[in-house]
Amino acid sequence: MPKGGASGGARRNGRVAVIDIGSNSIRLVVYERLSRAPIPLLNEKVLCGLGRGLEETGRLSPEGVQSAFVHLDRFVALTRAIGVSRLDALATAAVRDAEDGAAFAREVQRRVRTRVRILSGEEEGRLSALGVISAIPWARGVMGDLGGGSVELVSVGSGRSGRGGTLPIGPFRLQGLQGDERRLSEAIDRAVATLPWLEKGRDQTFYAVGGAWRALARIHMEQAHYPIHVIHGYTLNWRDADDFLGLVARLSRRSLEQIGTVSRKRLEVVPISAEILRRVLAVMRPKRLVFSAWGLREGHLFDLLPVRLRAEDPLLAGCAEHAGALPRFQADGTRVAQWLSPIFGRDDPFRRLRYAAALLGDIASREHPDYRAEQAFRAALYSPMTGLDHRERAFLAAALHARYGGPEAAIRDTVSRLIDTETAAAARVTGLALRLAFTLSGGVAKLLAAGAIVTANGELVLRLPARGPMQGAEAVERRLSSLARALDLKPRIRLLPGRR
Repeated sequence: MPKGGASGGARRNGRVAVIDIGSNSIRLVVYERLSRAPIPLLNEKVLCGLGRGLEETGRLSPEGVQSAFVHLDRFVALTRAIGVSRLDALATAAVRDAEDGAAFAREVQRRVRTRVRILSGEEEGRLSALGVISAIPWARGVMGDLGGGSVELVSVGSGRSGRGGTLPIGPFRLQGLQGDERRLSEAIDRAVATLPWLEKGRDQTFYAVGGAWRALARIHMEQAHYPIHVIHGYTLNWRDADDFLGLVARLSRRSLEQIGTVSRKRLEVVPISAEILRRVLAVMRPKRLVFSAWGLREGHLFDLLPVRLRAEDPLLAGCAEHAGALPRFQADGTRVAQWLSPIFGRDDPFRRLRYAAALLGDIASREHPDYRAEQAFRAALYSPMTGLDHRERAFLAAALHARYGGPEAAIRDTVSRLIDTETAAAARVTGLALRLAFTLSGGVAKLLAAGAIVTANGELVLRLPARGPMQGAEAVERRLSSLARALDLKPRIRLLPGRR
């Protein structure tokens, strides 16, 4: 089996929390535990605007500081009520660069008895890059994290972060140039030119991190009528991204206010954020733009993990975490996947996804029988899992829909926009195979060891003991026939010799 599923990720006792004090927003995220695939339990943000006016005054916004004190007091109180075992507060560009930034951090510590770690630009970029790497281990290209006061750009590849740089061109720093396209583009270009290595990322991928850039993804999804509003992994080719960003950068305030997918406070920085991204991409000329929901906070948690756990597959670790949270009997997706592997062979191109589907194979067992297929489909399609793109997400959702007996027609419109016909067929075969395995074992995967399933001479052969809980179920024959038809094979049940 692919690496990462058996252990279910790193398991630590105690919840952990991170407070990210940015130039525009302050966000609290509480996670179930420190693990390879941390599950968020609480995610709350407030747009304080600490960095508003910093470029002119050199100091934090007085209004932003007062708002920050109020909300940080609430956030820390929440973590104590929840009972987190570890709380880390991280501050970025505004607090780092402001004359009164260190004094602000000391005052926060005095008020809420929590130390604020002020990150250097280099450290901020490194942690944001680690966040992308933790969610997309195969990432290759450049990570860009846009905050209110700066942009961190770091090269990524082979599971590591490389050279990087911090540019003082966050939206708050450039607001004085809004409305003057020439001066704005020149200011951005001057900053980007200090990182000549960006040009070496040509034909690779740019990974966009940060709330303002995620807002751009939401706008594009809405305009494109995209079937799922999952920002992580949302992908545009560079040419389409350039056209879209150029359009958004020129939108008027009135036009922006008609967009319902972005908060009003965030809208004011959207045009400048679009222009910053457009100018960076123009220098790099990547093959594609990928939006990442994981960044600084998740990179910080990833940095705390032992090296051996960082190597786990985030998708499989995440699936194991989800499956372990709702055990029914002795459901064991690893055993199910191993039992089914003879059907698909060693060179199965969907092996990893089939393993992930097996780990989630019992996910809807507690739902109402009439809605299990629908609930399983939605859980996989909209889950905050990482380590997969939208095509793979659709594969998992379609497989789990079939595992619970859902008809193809019910999901065809959504699935057809995300995966091709061949991939959809492979997903359905996966689901039908899981349906057979879970029906045969009753959800107790260890029972599967008494039998086997193989393909031979145009037949799908189910080998069973003559006696025991795996014998005599009419539903098993139906499930076997459905799977055989999908594989264009003839079904056959063969009793194992010497076991009568």
